[in-house]
Amino acid sequence: MTLKTTLFAGLSALAFALPAFAGDITIEDAYARSSGMSAKAGAAFFVVHNAGAEDDQLIDATSDVAKVVELHTHKDMGDGVMKMMHVPEGFTIPAGGEHALARGGDHVMFMGLNKGFEQGDTVTVTLTFEKAGDITVDIPVDLERKDGMGMKHGKMDHGDMDHGKMDHDKMDHGKMGDK
Repeated sequence: MTLKTTLFAGLSALAFALPAFAGDITIEDAYARSSGMSAKAGAAFFVVHNAGAEDDQLIDATSDVAKVVELHTHKDMGDGVMKMMHVPEGFTIPAGGEHALARGGDHVMFMGLNKGFEQGDTVTVTLTFEKAGDITVDIPVDLERKDGMGMKHGKMDHGDMDHGKMDHDKMDHGKMGDK
């Protein structure tokens, strides 16, 4: 490997480690994952910091990596089953505070992946905020990361979703648990 190639690789890795920001909003510690190369769904996780004097609202996420990209959360249905739900109103980022999108909680959901995620890939996601506007983030795929709430996927109720074949226009969002 030449010095030029090594330097470029190092700078590229550093760029992914740096936070993305727009105005008072900063995105840190971002990573994406799926359950493997044949997975039809994946998710992105990160921490949103708001240094501003007013709350902001993360209202949308878009990416070309999947047929459907939505803001999601998990809700305990009271019987030990966690149900994944679309959150159309998004997530409040408090003034002077932060909001974590983390495994087992709020996250960006990718449904109908165009191709499987591989360790070291990068997923480009545009996050839309009410006040800060659009922030485009290059999110590294990390299939080995072990943080999160230790949720057991076998107990998760994805509603009537078929992750294997997504047709967003024919999807019954009511059955997906939309509010």
